[in-house]
Amino acid sequence: MSFKVIRWQRVCWLFSAIFCLGSIAAMIISYNSLGAIIRPSLDFVGGTRLQMELDCSVANNCDQPLTVNRVRKILETQGLANSSIQIVGKEQKTISIRTKNLDVEARTRLQEALTKGIGVFKPESMQIDTVGPTIGRELFISGSIALLVAFIGTVVYLSVRFQKDYAVLAIVALFHDVLITCGVFAVLGLLAGVEVDSLFLVALLTIIGYSVNDTVVIYDRVREITKMGDSDDIEDIVNRAVEQSLTRSLNTSLTTLLPLVSIFLFGGETLKYFALALIVGFVCGTYSSIFIASTMLAWWRKRNNWHNPQFRAEMQQSPSPS
Repeated sequence: MSFKVIRWQRVCWLFSAIFCLGSIAAMIISYNSLGAIIRPSLDFVGGTRLQMELDCSVANNCDQPLTVNRVRKILETQGLANSSIQIVGKEQKTISIRTKNLDVEARTRLQEALTKGIGVFKPESMQIDTVGPTIGRELFISGSIALLVAFIGTVVYLSVRFQKDYAVLAIVALFHDVLITCGVFAVLGLLAGVEVDSLFLVALLTIIGYSVNDTVVIYDRVREITKMGDSDDIEDIVNRAVEQSLTRSLNTSLTTLLPLVSIFLFGGETLKYFALALIVGFVCGTYSSIFIASTMLAWWRKRNNWHNPQFRAEMQQSPSPS
C-alpha cells in the first residue's frame, strides 16, 4: 500500500501549528516569569552554583527530606533569598543552588550554614562552579551568532544547489524544529527548573544539520522524479519522493535515536538534557522533513503555476548537487 503524504497535509500542518503556538506561549510565560525565554544556566548569566549531597552514612542525617523551603530559609539568613534552588537525583538527597557571584569567604559561610541547618554533606560530592557575567554574555552572543550563520549558510547552499523555494521552505522546517525544541525546554524550565547551557546551543546546531540533511534527501528525489518527466502532477511527484525516501529516513532516525536514548537514561546529569534536546530535535526534524517541508513544496508550486510549462522547465533545469 502506497503512502500518500499529501493526503495528510492539513492534519500535519494543524498538528505543527498547535505545537509551535504552544512553544511560543511557553516561552512568553517563561520570559514573564524568569526574564528569559528559556531558563538560562550559569554559562549565560554568570554567578555561582553549588551542588552538595547529604551523607546518609551519618546517623539521623537523612531522616528529614530535603525541601526547597528548608534550603531557602537558610539562604535568606545569608542574604541570598532570590537564589535558584533545585532538589536533584532520584533519592532527593542532593541540592543544587544557583546564586550571585560569591567569593571564597561567602561560599564558606553558606556551606557552614547549610551544614548546621540541614546536615552533613559528603565532601567528595561538593561541586562549585563560578562564571562571570561578561563570560556568560560572550557565550550567549557567540552561540546566537553560530545559529544565525547556520541558518544563513543553509539558505545560501540550497539556493545555489537547488532553487530559492527549496531554501525558504527548508528554513521554515528548520525553524519549526528549533522552535518546538526550545518550547519543550521552556516548559521544562518552568515546571522542573531545567536550565540550558552551552551544550544546548550545540544541540540546536546539530539539529539544524540533521534536519536539513533529511529535507535535502526528499527534495532531491522530488527533483529527480520531476526530471524524468513522467508526471505533471506536483502532488503525485511529492508523494512518490516521500514514499521512496520514507524507509531510509525512518531507519536513519531510529538508529540515531537509540544511542541518544541510552545517553539520556544512563549518561549522567551532564549529558542528560543535551541528549534530550537532540531527541526532541531529531524527532521533529524527521517529522518536518516528511510531513511539513514536502507538503509545503507541493502547495507552493501548485500555487505558483506548476502547470505552466515555462515554470516547470525552470524547475527541471536546477543544478545537481555535487
